[in-house]
Amino acid sequence: MVSKDQGIGGIIFLACAVIGILYSVGLFYFGDPSNWSIPFWLVTVPVFIAFIAVMGIGAWIGWTMATTPPPKPIEEITSEIEEEAKEEEKPEKKTEK
Repeated sequence: MVSKDQGIGGIIFLACAVIGILYSVGLFYFGDPSNWSIPFWLVTVPVFIAFIAVMGIGAWIGWTMATTPPPKPIEEITSEIEEEAKEEEKPEKKTEK
């Protein structure tokens, strides 16, 4: 069963990946080559790298959220802790030789 967090993570991953691809395609495919001078590249390349880095980090966070299993319910954790405490209270049987 997919949890709510996993669904949100999948959406974040897909959105960042699609936006990054569309930005790259739009910049290099639809950009006007007559404006591609050295000052254009001095601004465009750092902005492109920064934008793709931010989208990459967002996609990584989304992927991590989507692939991490949901945590156990608190009730289950507290019952496990109580069971462990009961087991520790039992006296251990010693075998003497």
